[in-house]
Amino acid sequence: QVQLVESGGGLVQAGGSLRLSCAASGRTFSSLVMGWFRQAPGKEREFVAGSNWNGGTTYYAESVKGRFTISRDNAKNTVYLQMNSLKPEDTAVYYCAVDRRHYSDPRDRPNEYDYWGQGTQVTVSS
Repeated sequence: QVQLVESGGGLVQAGGSLRLSCAASGRTFSSLVMGWFRQAPGKEREFVAGSNWNGGTTYYAESVKGRFTISRDNAKNTVYLQMNSLKPEDTAVYYCAVDRRHYSDPRDRPNEYDYWGQGTQVTVSS
């Protein structure tokens, strides 16, 4: 059974940093796309960042470019999201997701991902 477990969320002041982690289990993820999405209250789930199988290709939403960095450790089946210079508008529940396509580039639509974590809350105060 595939399981994704996010951690690292919390409350931080504007300008601060957080590092989210997503530990995957139940299968080998080293060849798969992994991504991060977020959903704020009353809004649709939106793409944040995605990584191909080895981190060689990464995509970011325009709103987080230059501030967030996605990385992965395939030996640990873990993907990370380093978030710097956080803004109040970054407040949301952040979800880890996996696309079952092998050796592909990341995509940015939620319905293109097959497995999801339960989410971790990130709150940025002004």
